[in-house]
Amino acid sequence: MTPTLVRHHRPTESSAAADGASRARDWTEIQERMLAPLYEAVYTRLEVGPTTRMLALGSGTGLALRMAAARGARVARAPDAGPHDLITAFTPIGCETGDGEELIRALGAALPSVERGSAVVLTGWGPPERCTTEAVLRVAGRLGDDGRGPRRDDLEDVARRSGLRPDGSGRVACPFGYADMDGAVRGLLSTRLFRAAVRTADRRQVERELADALLPYRRADGSVRMSNVFRYLICTT
Repeated sequence: MTPTLVRHHRPTESSAAADGASRARDWTEIQERMLAPLYEAVYTRLEVGPTTRMLALGSGTGLALRMAAARGARVARAPDAGPHDLITAFTPIGCETGDGEELIRALGAALPSVERGSAVVLTGWGPPERCTTEAVLRVAGRLGDDGRGPRRDDLEDVARRSGLRPDGSGRVACPFGYADMDGAVRGLLSTRLFRAAVRTADRRQVERELADALLPYRRADGSVRMSNVFRYLICTT
């Protein structure tokens, strides 16, 4: 039986800090590598290398930057480290209320640091029917009180409103694979997708309901695997 929704008390500053540190560690150790195929596909298509000066928006703990740097690119997180000839926004939009607007604001601050004709890469979830994680993420939408699950992204709209010209796109398979159920729950909770759910509902309830939703994807050896497709849109300034 699904547990009744329980509101939690406002966390103390120390508990919130500890929870944030735990999520950051889980993102680094478990979840971020799931998007490595997306990073690699984009870098290969754009021939990222020693002549590239890249600005990474929302780069998390930096795997995307490290992969670009391994190709010889000069990488930065802050616009004032420019000029740049490539901007990447690898945090996929389409699952959190307002994430498209957030990206537009970030692009508004970053675009003055790039040269005319530079490339800008936007990313989002692929078609919901090709993302088995969709059913799991409905838990985040329901407990977060916004009813959101993965939706078709608004990359072209973000590009238009940011003054960018679309110049190609692609889809990349990024399966989510975990050694066990605990790792799957921790990995998914480390993403921004569950921020609203954890703020709204008791964290232990979110963990229980997420684990229940993951059961169809648990294999005989205890591992958990879900197929997903992500989409990227290449634009020029």
